[in-house]
Amino acid sequence: MLRNRVPCAAIASGLALLLGSTALVAVPGVAAAQQIQGGVVQRILVQGNERIEQSTVVSYLPVSPGEQIDSARADLALKALFRTDLFSDVKIDFQNGDLIITVVENPIINRVIFEGNSGLKEDKLRDEVTVRPRGIFTRAKVQGDVSRIVELYRRSGRISATVTPQIIELPQKRVDLIFKIDEGPKSGILSVNFLGNKAFGDNDLRDVVVTEETRWFKFFSNNANYDPDRLEYDKEQLRKHYRNRGYYDFRVSSAVAELAPDKNGFVVTYTLDEGPRYKFGKISVETELQKLDKDVLVSLVPIRSGGTYQDEAIEQSTDALTFAAGAAGFAFVDVRPRYTPDREKGVVDVTFQVAEGPRVYVDRIDIVGNTQTLDYVIRREMSVVEGDAYNRALVDRSKRQVRSLGFFKEVDITEVPGSAPDRTALQVKVEEQPTGELSFSAGYSSVDQLVLDLGITQRNFRGRGQDVRARVSVGSLRQQLDFSFTEPRFLGRDVSAGIDLYGYRYDLSEFSAYKTTTYGTTLRANFPLSIDSRGAVRYTLRSDDIEIDSLLCGAGGGFSSALCDQVGTFVTSLVGYGGRLDRRNDYLNPTRGFYVDFNQDVAGLGGDVNFLRTDLEAAWFHGFTKDLILSVTGSTGYVMGWGGDSVRINDRYYRGGLTFRGFETAGIGPRESSAFRADALGGKLYAIGTVELTVPTFLPEQYGIKAALFSDVGTLGKLDKEDKLYRAGDVDCLVPSSGTDAAGNSIPNLAVPGTRNQCIRDDLSLRASAGVSVFWKSPMGPIRFDFSRVLAKEDYDKTETFRFSTSTRF
Repeated sequence: MLRNRVPCAAIASGLALLLGSTALVAVPGVAAAQQIQGGVVQRILVQGNERIEQSTVVSYLPVSPGEQIDSARADLALKALFRTDLFSDVKIDFQNGDLIITVVENPIINRVIFEGNSGLKEDKLRDEVTVRPRGIFTRAKVQGDVSRIVELYRRSGRISATVTPQIIELPQKRVDLIFKIDEGPKSGILSVNFLGNKAFGDNDLRDVVVTEETRWFKFFSNNANYDPDRLEYDKEQLRKHYRNRGYYDFRVSSAVAELAPDKNGFVVTYTLDEGPRYKFGKISVETELQKLDKDVLVSLVPIRSGGTYQDEAIEQSTDALTFAAGAAGFAFVDVRPRYTPDREKGVVDVTFQVAEGPRVYVDRIDIVGNTQTLDYVIRREMSVVEGDAYNRALVDRSKRQVRSLGFFKEVDITEVPGSAPDRTALQVKVEEQPTGELSFSAGYSSVDQLVLDLGITQRNFRGRGQDVRARVSVGSLRQQLDFSFTEPRFLGRDVSAGIDLYGYRYDLSEFSAYKTTTYGTTLRANFPLSIDSRGAVRYTLRSDDIEIDSLLCGAGGGFSSALCDQVGTFVTSLVGYGGRLDRRNDYLNPTRGFYVDFNQDVAGLGGDVNFLRTDLEAAWFHGFTKDLILSVTGSTGYVMGWGGDSVRINDRYYRGGLTFRGFETAGIGPRESSAFRADALGGKLYAIGTVELTVPTFLPEQYGIKAALFSDVGTLGKLDKEDKLYRAGDVDCLVPSSGTDAAGNSIPNLAVPGTRNQCIRDDLSLRASAGVSVFWKSPMGPIRFDFSRVLAKEDYDKTETFRFSTSTRF
């Protein structure tokens, strides 16, 4: 559109200027060949300059008035002026003591325009080029930017893209620079072939390489086009694949992409040399460090002779030895594996040489990218400070701890040169992500039915790392109001302290025949016990109001009077403590490691309720790839009354729904099951184990969809004995009526006090389920779908095959 408003002569002259600059670059060489009459410079005169001051031009010259000038110094002056990129032409002459500098100034760029780009956005192109409006125009810069744009298109799969620069002259030595782009078609991949592979089939290896064959249904893929850089990456992926499966001698002989005759795509062929398969031979450790025991170090190496050779195992062993040496006080160690292959026996002997490395100290720590979070919030998570000895294990730990804050999308710690050879600086680069949320949402779940949520959250209040939350939630099952505040560094110490205020009402009459209304507050503190563990203490004071339908507790209601005695308002004063050992490699998305949680609460230091509750939870993670992660989780809990109290119905454990998939909320465990009622009573003891495998969905990450295969197994039960016996006045649940009186009223059939209530089922039997969970970070908030199949149950359990729920993360 711009060319329609500009005369053709202007475009032609602009092109002449652009092309003519090729000859201008050769001027210094020509001038150097010319001879000028030497002498003493009396004056320096500058001609042709319009924007640039004479004094500025003179300042670039290697000669001043009063000095001698000759052909050599004139040549140096010419080259110095061209190096400034300010001039398209320079001429030097010396006459009667006057050094005359004649210049032609390079134009100023008015605008940078891109035409013809549809495959790449203009913002991405602008980030790639170096020329900018109000900058100096030079042919070298423009040609360099043309190469950058072509390379950008090449990496996006458009191998035939061309870029033609054009300029339009404007008044006052200004130009508009136009990059005219012909993107051309995308260069697809017709086929991906492998030659020389015997151990693995072509389809197996196609799953290893990133380059994909172009197919109509792969419209979301960015890898179904030709990119030479991607072929190099594929060669490395193939090498990793084979060397992690015993093929020590493997190499990729060639990776060739041939353009089809009709130029509609490429045929990619990888030629492989697999070689024989190896096992690990003798594994040994050599070190001259006296404090390190070789036998202990060997035992820490996760490699055993006779196992299949794996590069990954070598890397894990190197990390294990580095960490062990660091724990022994050697912050500077150099662990180098030495390989000795025996091709006749098909084994590779590995010797790990552990030596003391050069001492390096942390010179400074620079925090960059934190636009909201204050520096000290990040620094206090660092396990190293300025002046400390550099320790890679502590640097890696620091990265995990900063990531675990949850304030940043990306966290990276890199080393940069320090002020001396034995000094290094750490640059902590972070990318902020939103930490505040003001939300109003409406959702529907298979349990709560309609749910309304109004919440405000700031996990990084005023950039100080403080957590403030307030929430109002209304649903058919629960109504909840809560507020919490957490100070992560109470009184400047590594102690997290906070307070919770809450009130909620649960209507469990559909599941357990009672309703509860609770108001309370909790004071809590969390503190470190060691590098990998933290302890916690808390105090809770709450009031619980329990309601049971009067018809159920009246004559003929069939409900045990032991449970009906719990109706009313009771105050709970509870002191709790706990500890956590956490050795996961990433606190948010772990792929390695484990954690163990222990908690115990004692109620009865004041208040109306006495019980002791103990909970234990542990999990282990192993990632095969970033999208294929196995986790094994186990949890158990036991609550018991003391001081003559039994465990109240609202203090027992209820499991099912999200806590045991395949069963309804409170779907397993003790239940009063008669012809008229089927109410969950909760249990004093539970144990549940879960095996879950996160699997790839092959969908782009921006869709936010993840899936997992799971299997849950566990049990719940063990009521207090008195809660399973009839009391005086209780009605027999099996035969509630012995007949009618003269007026036709039902006559209650009273049970024998102290006998077993046959309608209360309490079996610590095993339950099991398996299925698929799908997680979707939808625009409305996180949504979870669970598809389950029950494998083992009791006949009184309540099961479900499908559940979906919405929630807002706070």
